[in-house]
Amino acid sequence: MGSKGKEKELVSNRKAFHDYEILETYEAGIQLLGTEIASLKNHGGALRDAYVDMRGSAPWLINASIAPYSFGNQLNHEERRPRKLLMHKREIVALERAVSEKGLTLIPLAIYLNSRGFAKLRLAIARGKKQYDVRAAVKERDQKRALLRGED
Repeated sequence: MGSKGKEKELVSNRKAFHDYEILETYEAGIQLLGTEIASLKNHGGALRDAYVDMRGSAPWLINASIAPYSFGNQLNHEERRPRKLLMHKREIVALERAVSEKGLTLIPLAIYLNSRGFAKLRLAIARGKKQYDVRAAVKERDQKRALLRGED
């Protein structure tokens, strides 16, 4: 990935770390329209219910919400249209292999601008947590916080 200091995060999926166990992350370019990038720069997006689907031989970002651009005219974009992701062939093959494995899914983590100003999507191969796993993770986090505060 690029240097972290020069990235500007536009949209993040904070719920993903709560609901999923992140196994591996990838970076992908996104095919966006002009009004979409303008809307994202105004923080008009959400990845809450979004996922990545393999259609044909390419990954697609599905159900990601990019709000209509407020200064857009009749050429404004559709809010939840599927968006093609741009990746190297070897990365796509790795994603296809992971998705074919039972229990693994592709989830978007964040949309950000890289150091060159291009919109990128950070996506992850993840395994869904069971409800008891989520509760255990919350309990463990609370115990660590209490330990740092010096409580017993």
